[in-house]
Amino acid sequence: MTNRSPAPPMLDKIDIQAIDAEIDSVPPPAPTGSGSRSSQILLGASLVLIAFNLRPVFSSLSVLLPEIMTATGLSSASASLLTTLPVLCLGLFAPLAPMLARRFGAERTLLGMLILLAAGTAMRGLASIPLLFFATGLAGGSIAVGNVLLPGLVKRDFPNNTALMMGLYTMSLCAGAAGAAGLTVPMEKILNNSWPMALAVWSLPAIVIALMWAPQALASTRHAQHSGFTVQGLWRDPLAWKVTLFMGLQSALAYCVFGWLAPILRSRGMDGVTAGLAVSVSVMFQVATCLLVPPLAFRCKNQRLINTALTAIAVTALVAMTVGPISGGWIWLWAGLQGVGQGGLFAAAMTVIVLRSPDAHIAAHLSSMSQAVGYTLAATGPLMVGLLHSWTGNHHATAILFIALGAGAALFGVGAGRAGLVNAKTVAA
Repeated sequence: MTNRSPAPPMLDKIDIQAIDAEIDSVPPPAPTGSGSRSSQILLGASLVLIAFNLRPVFSSLSVLLPEIMTATGLSSASASLLTTLPVLCLGLFAPLAPMLARRFGAERTLLGMLILLAAGTAMRGLASIPLLFFATGLAGGSIAVGNVLLPGLVKRDFPNNTALMMGLYTMSLCAGAAGAAGLTVPMEKILNNSWPMALAVWSLPAIVIALMWAPQALASTRHAQHSGFTVQGLWRDPLAWKVTLFMGLQSALAYCVFGWLAPILRSRGMDGVTAGLAVSVSVMFQVATCLLVPPLAFRCKNQRLINTALTAIAVTALVAMTVGPISGGWIWLWAGLQGVGQGGLFAAAMTVIVLRSPDAHIAAHLSSMSQAVGYTLAATGPLMVGLLHSWTGNHHATAILFIALGAGAALFGVGAGRAGLVNAKTVAA
């Protein structure tokens, strides 16, 4: 007999990995593609390439943080604010995405997101600290919109191939993060040791995909829509908060990796290229567990053991890279294990959102709550890493912070992993 968690009544209508942010819209949004095979291939390629652009802003900045601090006199505390800003914007701007999609259409909203993302990334090349902060925030807000809308578009336009497309989407996300982590420092060397140009060069992929996406977005049939449903009781439900805090704390660990792992390794004597490659390896290992964890978690009676085990793996490897042995090949072992744990945690957090939701509307609202609150909470992770380094002059206290964040993620992961449903209901507006 297979042990399964109690299935929500409408679980067959909710995709495990793609939660549609527009599901409350009336009338429902129409698919983008015209239906021909060539247009579907173009649409699929466009969505996958958009996903590629949603992570380079984070990992490209972190690998060059020592150069930026040296060239500009930026303190560790200010650097922590710089790495925190885009993560904070993920939480602050995520709730705007469904409203913008209802007003302008998801396709055109994504086009606007790409334009602003390209502009923000390019502005980082102006070598001005105030503009660097503004541009980083602009890019982070744009990515927040893409994070919310893109999985729903994948689900809507590829209903028969959602699993394949979400696999490609996940791999593209990781490829963007890994590519920026591994290639930014070598590009800086090629560009006459110019850190501003090495940051700005990541605007080029966003510009290319914006030009590719524009004809499809502008040709889409857009209807003015309104929210036909509302969800009541979600923000008062303890289980919903456990899911949200699990999402937030595992995200805090993830963005500590994006924002500070490379500087931590470089402070331990590792050169910039190798440090960036270590982050890249960690990110690429996330792909496998991102794809494997959801079906495994769905088949289990509950997800408590999965959530705690993945947290332990991620935190152990991260602490080892911070204060443990990293020479003689150890760094590659830790990087791989950290990627396995971190990628699995993200997939587990997304999966429990669906498994704890009675219907697709509640799943979408719980996802919105988890991103809005969770990413805002996650911003404290990279902020505290920088502040601790500023106060102590080393990263020993950072290892304690990682353990504390992991303990919190495990605690709320146990709560979020218990079989059950949130006490909320969908009401027609």
